[in-house]
Amino acid sequence: MARMRSRVILAGAIAVPAAALAAAQPSALAKVSGGLWELRGVPGASGPMRQCVADVLALAQFEHRGRSCKRRVTSDAPSSTVIDYSCGGAGFGHSDVSVITPRSLRIATQGISQQLPFNYVIQAHRLGDCTKTPASSRH
Repeated sequence: MARMRSRVILAGAIAVPAAALAAAQPSALAKVSGGLWELRGVPGASGPMRQCVADVLALAQFEHRGRSCKRRVTSDAPSSTVIDYSCGGAGFGHSDVSVITPRSLRIATQGISQQLPFNYVIQAHRLGDCTKTPASSRH
């Protein structure tokens, strides 16, 4: 019985750091870097939107950008990852991020924001590094 408990504790000790690492940076996004991204399909935008993004993982919670949310990677394959996140009273989301190339992403996202449902797809293309201008916004 004691041996079994120590095996369970050891397995838990190994699994927790691996899960924490996966939540920090999914392997699907390992070759994708921050920078200036052009986003198409953003609800309410009349055309493409450009945004400086320091951490590409922030694109997975685009609807709740700028908010402090808890993220959980529920699936991580070589070219796609699924992330669930919760932002307390601000809502929650579920995003499926497909890596077409390290400079091109497809983000299908849905959830609740401001007590209303959302569901849309964003095409994101990395244009280059961010410039240091006041017009750039970082997330």
